[in-house]
Amino acid sequence: MADIRKVTEDFSVAPQLSAADFAEIAAAGYRHIINNRPDGEAGDQLSSAEAAAAAEAAGMTYQHAPFQGPPTPEAEAVLAAQLAGATGPVLAYCRSGTRSITTWALHQGRKGNMSADEIVSAGSQAGYDLEPLKGLLRSLPNR
Repeated sequence: MADIRKVTEDFSVAPQLSAADFAEIAAAGYRHIINNRPDGEAGDQLSSAEAAAAAEAAGMTYQHAPFQGPPTPEAEAVLAAQLAGATGPVLAYCRSGTRSITTWALHQGRKGNMSADEIVSAGSQAGYDLEPLKGLLRSLPNR
């Protein structure tokens, strides 16, 4: 099974998924998948097309919002749309989960529903160190 790390009731992150993980993820109650990993980043990863097919076969929606480096506005927009329209929990993944949780952290910082300390704490509880983002999170303009 995938290493799913629950961040909030409606959002979790995971490192790279395998084709076999999708049915188990759906059985665990997840309804939406976001892939933040670019195709071809590593030879052992599923392509976006393969991941989309696996998600669809498991009854989940799938969005590909790839990036390298800092989260892109497009990746954050995909996350925001998925969270806003979700009919169940959302799971985002990449190589380690770091890109996905960083995208979530920036989105939460811009929304203003959580303080920088709360965002960093949620990340820590999921096993990610978001402390280096705290200053940036505090400086983001709320939407």
